Amino acid sequence: EHDGGEMVEAVLHIDGRTHTPMVEPRWTLLYVLRDCLGFTQTKASCERGECGACTVLIDGETRYACITLALEAVGTQITTLTGLMHGEQLGPVQQAFVEEDGFQCGHCTGGQIVSVEGLLRKTPDPTLEQIREGVSGVICRCGAYPHIFKAASRAAALKKGGR
Repeated sequence: EHDGGEMVEAVLHIDGRTHTPMVEPRWTLLYVLRDCLGFTQTKASCERGECGACTVLIDGETRYACITLALEAVGTQITTLTGLMHGEQLGPVQQAFVEEDGFQCGHCTGGQIVSVEGLLRKTPDPTLEQIREGVSGVICRCGAYPHIFKAASRAAALKKGGR
């Protein structure tokens, strides 16, 4: 539902594929991902840039999709949780979260995984302090942080080919 604002085509490169939805300039990337394109693994929660559940990578940088306009993402590479998979197989960060029980209710998990991926792209062998800072933008209401930190360390090992 829109209020008759001018619609424009947005060419969005998401998880290696190009999508061209018609959007209003005021629409957020989160709204376009979830409601226009069906990328429901990107969670809507606070919608105010405070919780991190909607975290995506834009050109490898972690960003909150709820406070990023869809048109700001034109010409970038957007990576969602699904884009971290290898076909039907979990990517290393996702696998590490499973192995280390890095979630409880699961609501923040997508944002946590994408944040860890963003961290590991910059810092392949992070310290605990770097991990804590790297996921600090995503709030876990369950308090599963010790497991999230272990999962991030495990993901670093998996990405380096460790067992």
